[in-house]
Amino acid sequence: MTDSFGRELDYLRISLTDRCNLRCSYCMPAEGVKNIPHCEILTLEENARIARVMASLGVKKIRLTGGEPLIRKNVVRLIEMINDTDGIDEICLTTNGLLLSGNAAALRKAGLSRVNISLDTLDEAVFRRITRSEEQLDRVLDGIAAAVEENIATSINCVPMAGVNDSELDRIALFSEKAPVDVRFIELMPIGRGRTHKGISSAEVLKKLEERFGKAELLPNDGHSPAMYYCFGGFVGRTGFISPMSHKFCDSCNRLRLTSDGFLKLCLQYPQGIDLKSPLRNGCTDRELADIISEAVKMKPREHSFCDTDMTDKRKMVQIGG
Repeated sequence: MTDSFGRELDYLRISLTDRCNLRCSYCMPAEGVKNIPHCEILTLEENARIARVMASLGVKKIRLTGGEPLIRKNVVRLIEMINDTDGIDEICLTTNGLLLSGNAAALRKAGLSRVNISLDTLDEAVFRRITRSEEQLDRVLDGIAAAVEENIATSINCVPMAGVNDSELDRIALFSEKAPVDVRFIELMPIGRGRTHKGISSAEVLKKLEERFGKAELLPNDGHSPAMYYCFGGFVGRTGFISPMSHKFCDSCNRLRLTSDGFLKLCLQYPQGIDLKSPLRNGCTDRELADIISEAVKMKPREHSFCDTDMTDKRKMVQIGG
């Protein structure tokens, strides 16, 4: 499946819920958001069907997101259904890690290939300030340990923010020193509550880390991720940088996003896309659904332009799906 610019689209991110057990300050307001009624959320079977149709069009990688996907009941069953789909090579999950330690074994057995765990701080007080919760940071750390123990390919995602966690980025980077874990620093995007914080560029973070750990070696691009990966001497894992603000990677964008209420979103920034839930629930065939998707992807924009805030989706990130 290709768009009008010749990009091959083989990666689908499925948001399973707009609900979350945290209230991260750069993701949603303290009072939360008005949740989508449960009847408007796609069922697991509807998600699995869309994944199957997408696979027939060339999608090879599925990532389950939220909100927090692990609060969705029977997520393990959904992974099993997707894992049984011909053409899907990789099933991934993005989570805040709070519920991961108790589910890691079942997720791995169901077919989970990789997990991305959000970790912006190692300071308990800062963690509670960012997440606006009384949850324990140790639960996230236990989740990371459980994923590694179950041999799930593990990445830690950190969003560097000035005046929030900029003093401890080197401590977070150390997760990849002794374990086969990728630590990825992601530039803050001005979507929703992200506009209320000041991000730190990838170049600034790399400079800070090289001052601590020495010169980093740039690794070959694996072609499957927008991250640029580096290795510090003596580190087992990799250090990655995802730089949507300072270095656009739109020319190689291979992804589509499905919101929890069934809207196929073509680009993270823009609100444009197409409703898939209505045709699903109105009895369309798989062939008809495939045709709808194939026609929709022709509208995928060439690139984002986050400096144009008037064009940016006004929903919070938790409502879009990361």
